[in-house]
Amino acid sequence: MKCRSVACIWSGTPFPHRVTAVAALTEPPTQTFYTAGSDGSIIWWTISSSPSTPEVKAVGVLCGHGAPVTDLAVCRPIADAGNGYTSSASKFSALISACCDGFLCVWSKNSGHCRCRRKLPPWVGTPRLIRTLPSTPRYVCIACSLEGNEGLIDRETQPRKPPKCTVLIVDSYSLSITQTVFHGSLSIGSIKFMTLVLGDDEKRNSVFVADSAGRQQMVPISEDRGESLAGSLGDKGQLETSFFDEELSSVEQIVSVLTYGNVVASILEGRCVFRLLNHSVIGEVSFVDSLFSLDQGSIQTHAVGGIFLENDDVENVFNGNEYGNSITVRFAVWNNVGYAVIYNVLYQNDVFQCEPFSEIPGTRYQPDMRLSVFFQQVSQYLVCIKSICYSYEDPLLWRPLATMWSLHDFSDEPGRLYRQCRMIGDGVSFTGWFEKLTQLTGLDGLETTTFGVSPSSDIVDNKQAGTGTNGYAYKGKVVSSSMIISENLFTPYAVVYGFLSGEIEVVRFDLFQGICLDDASSNPDEKPTACKQFFSGHTGAVLCLAAHQMMGSAESWNFKQVLVSGSMDCTIRIWNLDTGSLIMVMHHHVAPVRQIILAPSITVHPWSNCFLSVGEDACVALVSLETLRVERIFPGHMNYPSKVLWDGARGYISCLCQTHYGTSDATDVLYIWDVKTGSRERVLLGTAAHSMFDNFCKSISKNSVSGTLLNGNTSVSSLLLPIVDDARFSNSPLSRSDNLLTSSRSSPNISNMTELNSSKTNAGKEISVKPHSSSQIGLLSSKLPIKCACPFPGIVSLCFDLSSLMFLFQKNESVENGGGKPVNINLKQQGVQEQNPSYHNSETLEGHDLVNLFEEYLLRYSLSYLHSWSVDTELDNLLITDMKLMRPENFIVASGLQGDKGSLTLTFPAQSANLELWKSSSEFCAMRSLTMVSLAQRLISLSHSGSAASSALAAFYTRNFLENFPDVKPPSLQLLVAFWQDESEHVRMAARSIFHCAASHVIPLPLCNLKPTESNNMSFHTGSRDRHNLGNKREESLSPKVEKQGVSHDEESKILAWLESFEVQDWISCVGGTSQDAMTSHIIVAGALAIWYPSLVKPSLSRLVVHPLMKLAMAMNEKYSSTAAELLAEGMESTWKECIISEIPRLIGDIFFQVELSGPSSKSVKEISDASFSIKKTLVEVLLPSLAMADITGFLAVIESQIWSTASDSPVHMVSLLTLIRIMRGSPKNLAQYLDKVDFSLHHMFLVSASDLQVVNFILQTIDPSNSVMRKACFQSSMTTFKELVRVYPMVAVNDSWTKLAVGDVIREVNNANIRVYDMQSVTMIKVLDASGPPGLPTLLPASLSGTMLTTAISALSFSPDGEDNARDSNHGDSPKQLLHNLDLSYRLEWVEGRKVLLTRHGHELGTFQL
Repeated sequence: MKCRSVACIWSGTPFPHRVTAVAALTEPPTQTFYTAGSDGSIIWWTISSSPSTPEVKAVGVLCGHGAPVTDLAVCRPIADAGNGYTSSASKFSALISACCDGFLCVWSKNSGHCRCRRKLPPWVGTPRLIRTLPSTPRYVCIACSLEGNEGLIDRETQPRKPPKCTVLIVDSYSLSITQTVFHGSLSIGSIKFMTLVLGDDEKRNSVFVADSAGRQQMVPISEDRGESLAGSLGDKGQLETSFFDEELSSVEQIVSVLTYGNVVASILEGRCVFRLLNHSVIGEVSFVDSLFSLDQGSIQTHAVGGIFLENDDVENVFNGNEYGNSITVRFAVWNNVGYAVIYNVLYQNDVFQCEPFSEIPGTRYQPDMRLSVFFQQVSQYLVCIKSICYSYEDPLLWRPLATMWSLHDFSDEPGRLYRQCRMIGDGVSFTGWFEKLTQLTGLDGLETTTFGVSPSSDIVDNKQAGTGTNGYAYKGKVVSSSMIISENLFTPYAVVYGFLSGEIEVVRFDLFQGICLDDASSNPDEKPTACKQFFSGHTGAVLCLAAHQMMGSAESWNFKQVLVSGSMDCTIRIWNLDTGSLIMVMHHHVAPVRQIILAPSITVHPWSNCFLSVGEDACVALVSLETLRVERIFPGHMNYPSKVLWDGARGYISCLCQTHYGTSDATDVLYIWDVKTGSRERVLLGTAAHSMFDNFCKSISKNSVSGTLLNGNTSVSSLLLPIVDDARFSNSPLSRSDNLLTSSRSSPNISNMTELNSSKTNAGKEISVKPHSSSQIGLLSSKLPIKCACPFPGIVSLCFDLSSLMFLFQKNESVENGGGKPVNINLKQQGVQEQNPSYHNSETLEGHDLVNLFEEYLLRYSLSYLHSWSVDTELDNLLITDMKLMRPENFIVASGLQGDKGSLTLTFPAQSANLELWKSSSEFCAMRSLTMVSLAQRLISLSHSGSAASSALAAFYTRNFLENFPDVKPPSLQLLVAFWQDESEHVRMAARSIFHCAASHVIPLPLCNLKPTESNNMSFHTGSRDRHNLGNKREESLSPKVEKQGVSHDEESKILAWLESFEVQDWISCVGGTSQDAMTSHIIVAGALAIWYPSLVKPSLSRLVVHPLMKLAMAMNEKYSSTAAELLAEGMESTWKECIISEIPRLIGDIFFQVELSGPSSKSVKEISDASFSIKKTLVEVLLPSLAMADITGFLAVIESQIWSTASDSPVHMVSLLTLIRIMRGSPKNLAQYLDKVDFSLHHMFLVSASDLQVVNFILQTIDPSNSVMRKACFQSSMTTFKELVRVYPMVAVNDSWTKLAVGDVIREVNNANIRVYDMQSVTMIKVLDASGPPGLPTLLPASLSGTMLTTAISALSFSPDGEDNARDSNHGDSPKQLLHNLDLSYRLEWVEGRKVLLTRHGHELGTFQL
């Protein structure tokens, strides 16, 4: 399991966002809508649930696409909610997006993260349109296009072939293709519009497609998901005849085609034509008097879109059959300036009516403004999303504005033509906080020390529409490229921004700021000084960036770290990153330079100090940083190579040229070049090019260090190339010690990191250590603790991996001790100088201390960037003073979530946006709380200070946060239990603590013990304690009658369905689990709740979950079996015993079977995995003793049978002996009656079987001299068991030489009490002593009672010093249960002198008597 927490760093300027698609999810409790942009970003908006003053807020950006998004749609990946927190009646629960480079993403509404990210195969083409199947919203229909002809042909001599397209059915759960509806050429043009319609039987769907000329065609969908139609092979016989609307003029342009039932609305620029699916026209509406009547000067208005509206007050009705149709619906259409008209459409009895109902005013058009308009219905509101660009010279400066209008309320002011809808929200944009930030901070000053205001300040300005400003006030400061420099891919060093103005800004992280060697010299109040660098020289926008650390040394160059920048001015500039000076300007490109590709980590010299530059002139150049000149030119590409990869292991470069940027077309070409010779090795076309490029990516990923295909620190978006799963990461060079020493880039080097991260703030401070040794490098973990990415210009993400941070260095102490040579670090005022190996200094640190110092720093750094500042001021001050955290004031920080395959969900840097993620995502709450509490505990274990701050931090993320913000969702219980068996003790304890704090607020609905009236009020889980008042008061509301009756059969079925649910929930995709994890986590959660919160769950839960819990414990699952065993052991007496009492012997036998599998006869100990060993240890040390104490007779019967059924040297016998010791210590009274032979006449009174059940006899059999193998294997354990037996039970005694053993009857009729004496050497009984005489001195104990009375026959025994005689004492009782309950094992007999004995109890003398 992976617990990854994301921090997002924003630049001071917004990123451009031109809307290309919109979609909405209106399910309670929060209504959301999404806008997709031409840059691949998706903005997440929410509408507050307040009915009086609803408000639109921009929450964050969904980063999963690196190319323009073509369409959005809503879906439901999981048929039933399954998590137990939401109602299964929710129709849609996720958003699916597609972009033109073939990637699909599914975004969860509840958690906000990307559930699944997948690329369609190349033969499919470019996805254009997405529609959800009405009957099964889990599946979506995707229309794809294949632009261009196969191969490169002469378009003048060859006839143009019909465009090819593909229609697919995709499962939104896994994004796998379940059916190919059609693949080939349709009789119409390229698909521009698509919708799904139901057939006459309302079961079989058909795909309705249309082109831009109005030609329409129906494609039926097979009912069988796995069956493709014959049309998939190009057979048009299965397709319905296409139809061309004769009413449409060839001059008119189709704007949109909509369907409602079997009615088709064809929207043109000046009118709308309504027809039925059988092609008969039923009516027409002209827009001349409405949309064209606006006074816009020289701007010509025309319709650009329309939608059918769902209304609550006027019910939309559609009835259609073969003979007649009727329809009542509202219909909205808008023009290119945002003016919209809402119509009431009525069609009944062949009579068509379309009357204007209301209007929404548009935007006054300005001469220098470009505008794009979309409308989206969100429940009872109509949201207008406008994308505005004020400057034709800067085409990137697009910003969205969202205006919300009510569909039910109307404005007091009359509209231009009709009554005007009331405006709810005016011009809300995510760029508002940027503009506010510009006014508060000086972003243009070089002396600025604070890059922005506090990230927690809520500075979103919601009043920006209607302003007459022409563009942004900070137009020249718009970020055109950015990257984060991560030193040796291990720690972040600086963020680099390239602007449209041509300026470059470097902002450093101050890595060792505030960290000193002793506490006396540290100053937590010290403010960071200015840590910015500015590079000026480019005359055009900076389009790409890269940072490289030079390998080796030479006299020809005197720089160690360089910054490479490519610009719109066609030049490449190489800068000295340490000094800020310009090294070289290169002019080998004649078009803008788009990409800088660095050499892979394993590239050999001299190629390791080279980079590739990719320009729009279709050339790729290889430049050497040692010679500062172009070494290779790779010309002849068809066009700009949009995707370039460098395989350093094999020495090849692959360049993918796409005819249309970001699309998969038949004319795409892949070029493969040899780096050493500069020759072109291969050229591939069409789908073969994409397939070969994907295989090229897989080959490079095997040698990748960072886990991505990007080499080093570049501004290339992390979303452009495929992301390889982390499962492959174990084979990377970073995990192999031999490769760690071959490449300095692939080996995280503490010395190098300190050199490169030293800044002017460290001037005057000098830390001297000896040169690092190779063994010190081997201490570093094979996983990167902080992964950095730049999904879009101006956005930087830091992903903190909890497991890597908890085990930053290898746990092998021998390796650590082997690297005992000190490590040298010397920080000078002007930089870092290489140290002479013979140099020694008095301030030398041992390597181990330096490792702890560096680990302590990384923990503080992580906590500083992940903490929610300004929520609790007292806690913030305590963290700064006590824990020495540093508030990241040089950066604008926000939160985020890691999704599938490199996707990200990032919030805007406002407190309201950050809280929205806390309120909507229980997965985010769980992971962030778990990370913060675990890291704080780990930091205390290293620094041994800050315990008060750590306790306050843990309380804040476990309890106080929920108290301060009641709307925050409690953490996901399933996610927390996934870390109960984590490798780190701090993580395990944190997960359990958070579980207990959140459990009472987040009981899953199928398990929650609610009355019917209460369950109706909890149809949707919000996490609010007002709705989940499941505290101690709930226990009072449970009547005894309800508990006795239990739950109905239907409720039990729901519980079982929840326990057996295996579909991957949102939390599973967050932590990288499987469907098996989904089911097992449900079992663990149910078992824990049944033990710890029995009054909050249904009474029958324990009976239903105990058997799945038993199976899970014995399944040897490395993630959950130990937890299941611990839960069974903890609740055995209170919860599980009455449910499984008859199955305990079988379960004990199963545990012995697992023990037998690990015996010497099966496999060597080395072959047993650590996880398997840990599980078996839990079964033996935790679960087995609890089972044995719950059913002692069954346990004794099993261990007796194991004597004869298993091998003599089997570990089962030793486990049995150790379990007996644990029973003696845990439940000695219950075991007392089975010490020796039982009176068979009394066995029914003790529930004892008529077999020879005795502890002493079993122990003696393990040391039987006739079985030398067993005696040798068990002798030491047997003697330990005997010692414990004598220590616990006073009625068992041995002589001083340990040759004789005496065992007295514990409970017996007073006239039949015996003492049996055994010979320890021959393990045989040698005599039976009659102990039925008067029980002790009359002055000490009561007089003898009737001989038929049950009594504690022997209370204490003791051998005389010569070992021949023994004394005994006894007590009386009434019944077996009472005797066992009142059994006193504190009596002791000691021989004092001669034949005089001393009787003591709890160490106090009761008296002496003469024998």
